[in-house]
Amino acid sequence: MAAPGVEIRVSTAKGRGLYAAKNFTKGSAIFEEHPLVSIQFSWNAYYGYRACDYCMRALETAEENARRLSARYDLQLLHPECCTVEKVKHCACLQCQVPYCSQACQQMAWKQYHQVLCLGSSINDLKHPLNILQDGWRQTHYPPETTNIMLIARMAATIKQAENRQSVLSAFANFVAKTVNVEETIAHKLLGDKFLQQIEYFRTQLGELFGDTETEPWFTAEGFRSLLALLGTNGQGIGTSSLSTYVHNCDALELAPKDREELDSFIDELYVNIEKGIVTSPLYHCLFWQGRLDLNNQHLPLVVIRFKGLNGVYGNCFFFPMLFKR
Repeated sequence: MAAPGVEIRVSTAKGRGLYAAKNFTKGSAIFEEHPLVSIQFSWNAYYGYRACDYCMRALETAEENARRLSARYDLQLLHPECCTVEKVKHCACLQCQVPYCSQACQQMAWKQYHQVLCLGSSINDLKHPLNILQDGWRQTHYPPETTNIMLIARMAATIKQAENRQSVLSAFANFVAKTVNVEETIAHKLLGDKFLQQIEYFRTQLGELFGDTETEPWFTAEGFRSLLALLGTNGQGIGTSSLSTYVHNCDALELAPKDREELDSFIDELYVNIEKGIVTSPLYHCLFWQGRLDLNNQHLPLVVIRFKGLNGVYGNCFFFPMLFKR
């Protein structure tokens, strides 16, 4: 990864890490990139929180988001122009109705993985193998979620659709996938003995659906444990909220003192009502970022990962485990 003002170093104690080669002001962007692969958390999607299937952008307007979270369905936001959601651009796959924020995202999803994963008219068929897999995962991995088994399916589909499969395999192979953290000897939560039966089930199902010459090593007993460890060690959960973006934009408005006081009071009251009537946290997604290979999660994080223009919401809603490389 090349980015101005930073350099990659390897230390004996901490391994590979990204270091600042110049002073950065607080809040400045160090670099931007698209994730290698991303997906919405399973329970989050199951309860109807709509996100673009490709970029994970929230599809609710800020007003819809506020109404749902506060349980005040007649709520009208002040300064609705501060909401950035453009519903007129939303679209869906013509075969399975999976939603996207734009035709550009729909086309990129189709090009990367959706040709393989599109369920067509079977999207609501509970007996379809992919839906059975999703249901089995939810029965094993209850909230708070840390990853989604379908991320492996999306990774495998990305390889199947790639023009240069070896290049994509190499990108995934660069992530650390140890089943136990060597330095701290902390076993990953999903790899304990009590999950052996479930792990074998997921390995068998995914292998039957997606196993081929290139991905065969993934679906051996040891290879699949390593793959799950890759998810647990390198995946990153990020929340997106159209309401948070709305509030951020409201803060930037230039208003007369009386109007500013009215708006701030309105937002304060809104958050109080959300805390009273809240039913869940914001949209959560699990992602892999190529550039984060240069960051070692043993270092104290002085940076955070954000969806551009979309991150932030009330409370503690994000976690940012760093990626690290062999």
